[in-house]
Amino acid sequence: MSNLGEIEAIKRLKYRYLRCLDQKRWDELADCFTVDARVSYGDGQYSFAGRERIMEFLRDALSATTKLTSHRCHQPEIDVIGPTAATATWALDDVVIDTEAQITLRGAAFYEDQYVKEGGQWKISFTGYKRLYEEVESRQDTASLKLTAAWWPIQSA
Repeated sequence: MSNLGEIEAIKRLKYRYLRCLDQKRWDELADCFTVDARVSYGDGQYSFAGRERIMEFLRDALSATTKLTSHRCHQPEIDVIGPTAATATWALDDVVIDTEAQITLRGAAFYEDQYVKEGGQWKISFTGYKRLYEEVESRQDTASLKLTAAWWPIQSA
């Protein structure tokens, strides 16, 4: 496969990671990582080693249907540095709506990723981001704010 083909495969991996995270497809998400993967979310505040520990954290943090998320990555800068290794920088825009806590979190960051190719498939061996900004807003402060559609049944406080 040419480098362009490898780059496209890595893009698809990152997009699948984000989609599975937002749709809470935990088994599919786990398949995006190597067994010994590492993560460093929120400027290192949430750092974990090993796919099982990473998945435990993500399930605990985001499994409630009261936490609606949207993660969008774009502007990939992907470097294939060998037949089984690559790195990338991605711009991230994310939104978390927590209907139980009645808050909305919005932010932007840059992911720094490392990938390895195992058995012909690219996997994430490291992913982490450093925030450009993060803001939290009370959903109770705006009387007209109403969540009118969601992937899961809407649960309000």
